[in-house]
Amino acid sequence: MLLVAILAILSNEGSLVGIERFARRHREVLNELLGTDFGKEPSDSTFRLLLSQLDVAGFETLLRQWMSAQPGVAEGLETLVCDGKTLRGSIAETDSGAATFIAQVSLYSQSLGVAIAQTTYATDAGSETQALRQLLDAIELEGVLVQADALHANRPFSSSSPSAVPTS
Repeated sequence: MLLVAILAILSNEGSLVGIERFARRHREVLNELLGTDFGKEPSDSTFRLLLSQLDVAGFETLLRQWMSAQPGVAEGLETLVCDGKTLRGSIAETDSGAATFIAQVSLYSQSLGVAIAQTTYATDAGSETQALRQLLDAIELEGVLVQADALHANRPFSSSSPSAVPTS
């Protein structure tokens, strides 16, 4: 079911009802390709329950491990580009009137054409610098150039990880 949800999201379905519609439209093909036997597609509430119980950190770790095990990935990692983005619609106001939002940091391999690692954080509980450190600590960086914007070029960040010296 998680793979069906991912395929639906990659097909531009942005809601639980959309994921259900995707599963309904493609049920027969999905059963055939995935070796499943869904007599009826899972409902939007079933997808809601699945996604609410998902261990996101564990899933990201498994995905990162799978990506790094794919043929050509290790050879294709010469340069990684870091980028942080605010997730649309995630802004909220705190009691003090400050704005908080959810942001995502990705490490992108231009030679492979994919993001090989990503993480999200709430701005009231973390920062892009902390998120990037977490990503860099989770992957093998020997011989890899990591490019990041000027936010990451301060001395404390760049000196914290000898294998990762950001460039502007």
